Amino acid sequence: MDLLKSLRLLGDKGRVRVLRLLAQEDLSVAELQEILGVGQSSISMQLSQLKQEGFVEARRVGQKSIYRASAPPGAQTILTEVLSRCTEEIAEAAHDDEGLQLILTRRKDDLRGYFDELAGRFGRDYVPGRSWKALSEMLLRLLPPIDIADLGAGEGTLSLSLAQRAKRVIAVDNSVKMVEYGADIARRNGVTNLEYRLGDLEELPMDNECVDLVLMHQALHHALHPKKAISEAWRILRPGGRIAILDLLKHDFDGARELYGDVWLGFSQVELIELLRGAKFQAIDVSIVGREEDAPHFETVMAVAEK
Repeated sequence: MDLLKSLRLLGDKGRVRVLRLLAQEDLSVAELQEILGVGQSSISMQLSQLKQEGFVEARRVGQKSIYRASAPPGAQTILTEVLSRCTEEIAEAAHDDEGLQLILTRRKDDLRGYFDELAGRFGRDYVPGRSWKALSEMLLRLLPPIDIADLGAGEGTLSLSLAQRAKRVIAVDNSVKMVEYGADIARRNGVTNLEYRLGDLEELPMDNECVDLVLMHQALHHALHPKKAISEAWRILRPGGRIAILDLLKHDFDGARELYGDVWLGFSQVELIELLRGAKFQAIDVSIVGREEDAPHFETVMAVAEK
């Protein structure tokens, strides 16, 4: 073992973050890239350097390589000391742990792959009496009579559906025309428990603790300051109330800014966890619930949490 070379390798925070993860679980380059938010070339270089000195081992699984941490002869004590202290000294350690848990949860969720495949056929193969509308109607019947805030409601399609069963629905949007259109539709259909309000996600025109459920459906990526928007959602929720967010998983399709007016190119699962935790939400659950087959292959992520 070249002691000085080993010490130089372990003196780099990026390589130590990689080693720290690999000491907990065997991972691929793609999984490390997702957790660390670092480019593939950078991670591959770090792995190559670590492997050359014996700190990393690799095995082939199908088309990809899976890496694990190891210790070259004479370096076990040094490696153990570095890994035991780095959790406290590396600010990103908690972020890395969150990302690792998401990867492990995804691996275990074998059934999701089955249902994703089933969902891909649903709507294309005819089954008598089976439709998304029928399923949504069934779920709406199970909704208890609660107060709901639909934030970034747009024309209010979801709000109108929810109003069938909810005690009250408050639909908030920052577009005058959207609010006018949605309010007119509700009025013409005699929906009296649905109220449209003009307002911003970051400064909601609502009282403290006035609703039981907050919905943000493809709205958060339009907020200039997502952290403030999540804090506002927490403010208007009653204790025990819940928030449900459906948004785009982080992507690199920059054209979404111009085509759809997106401010943010989606959010990673870890980013949503951190936003919700920062606003004092608890019982946070985040998962990927949809994948589009056509380019740019947007994925939908759902986050649910409780106040």
